[in-house]
Amino acid sequence: MNRILHVLPRDGANPPANDHVSLDHDRRRRRRMVHTTAGGRAILLDMGNVVHLRDGDRLELDDGSVIEVRAVPEALVAITAPDTAALVRIAWHLGNRHLPTQLDGETLLIREDHVIVDMVKGLGGVCTPRLAPFDPEGGAYEGGGHGHGHDHVHSHSHAHAHG
Repeated sequence: MNRILHVLPRDGANPPANDHVSLDHDRRRRRRMVHTTAGGRAILLDMGNVVHLRDGDRLELDDGSVIEVRAVPEALVAITAPDTAALVRIAWHLGNRHLPTQLDGETLLIREDHVIVDMVKGLGGVCTPRLAPFDPEGGAYEGGGHGHGHDHVHSHSHAHAHG
């Protein structure tokens, strides 16, 4: 089994790929996992921190070969609203539920979830099924959500004094 040494971001200056691996969002956001390429090769991702692989990234292996990452389409819901205020309100409710959300212009994309769709419709949103690769925003501590960096772990416990 070959080991992934480096993730090369999709910038067009990368070497050509020898093979590819097709992954959904969950499988593109890992620290350690074995992936199987279209050509049947097992490749090991084993990084010190979580890596967010994006469509078009290249994986440089320990034998010098290069594998392209392809994001597979997933069942999503495209959310629009009649005005910016309504869309911001819907976005707040999605964030309050810690739902992974992709920003696409004036449209929000989430994974298909009938309970959330009902909530969004109740808030005045319009929901349209869409089959597309999913690449949601990262957290605030991930360098803006689009880097190839690493996640940070932070404690969220706070001491409170009551008198």
